[in-house]
Amino acid sequence: MTSSYPSLAQIRDTAARLDGKILHTPVWRWQTGVIEEQLPTTEVWLKLELFQKTGTFKLRGALNCIEALDAAARRRGVVAVSAGNHAIAVAYTARLAGCGAKVVMPAHASPARIAACREFGAEVLLMPDVHQAFARGREIERDEGRTMLHPYDGPLTAQGTGTVGLELMAQVPGLDAVVVPVGGGGLCGGIAAAVKQLNPHCAVYGVEPFGADALYRSFASGAPETLERVDTVADSLCAPYAMEYSFNVCRRFVNEVVRVDDDQICQAMLYLFRDAKLVAEPAAAVATAALLGPLRERLAGKRVALLVCGSNIDPARFAELLCRGARIRDTMTAC
Repeated sequence: MTSSYPSLAQIRDTAARLDGKILHTPVWRWQTGVIEEQLPTTEVWLKLELFQKTGTFKLRGALNCIEALDAAARRRGVVAVSAGNHAIAVAYTARLAGCGAKVVMPAHASPARIAACREFGAEVLLMPDVHQAFARGREIERDEGRTMLHPYDGPLTAQGTGTVGLELMAQVPGLDAVVVPVGGGGLCGGIAAAVKQLNPHCAVYGVEPFGADALYRSFASGAPETLERVDTVADSLCAPYAMEYSFNVCRRFVNEVVRVDDDQICQAMLYLFRDAKLVAEPAAAVATAALLGPLRERLAGKRVALLVCGSNIDPARFAELLCRGARIRDTMTAC
């Protein structure tokens, strides 16, 4: 029987199995700029998972899933649905494993991410929106016998993402809180499982954009919710629904899910670039946005870690969103 959450032993076993195939990403204490000015008593650490191979944490779960496939499943190949980061990770790991990959992406996905998938040898199929992308992915799974590597749900994915939490707790002992971006809950659930089993007193907060808040709504209702539409600059967090496994892991280990708006995300991108010199995609800035927004008072004076989860964004879009963040900052300063 599959456990209802990743145990600490399973996460440690996964970390040992993936050792040498993934990078142990660094942490950096943020002591400059906006943190020094606005949160002088808060000790802020960044877990720099954007330096991971393929540019995001997604490699950990995808690699753990592909390595579990037997020879017959590898011959049939894999399929994935993603706005880009999971698709890139699946394309990369499928090439390593010697199996074919089809990735289904919404048509609005970043051209840079689409190009990366093709460079790694995956066949890319574009659909009008994320709901139709998931429907097409399920058709391919059914009709071609490919294994679906889900972008955020399932025990193997959570065991993979749990290794981020395992690393972080060793790198920064004594944390009071960890703040994690939420797309579908796979990253947040895995990290929270590791953090809480190592230190039950450390709070874990998930963060979603207002325009893609399936887990927030699921926490409120007590059951996995589906969104009619998603709309946010944080395209990597555009999960259209919460799923049973990830929802239950998050509900067990995550203290609370908070929300931030797109303006807050763009400002956070600007601060990460200005102060830490990081090219963080919008999804990677939501934890910072939460610390500067809804979690500011609660975490004041605490020892806090923020997950900076990815950097797959093309230069033009990055510049556009930084300019938006700068306009918002300047308007608020003028007021």
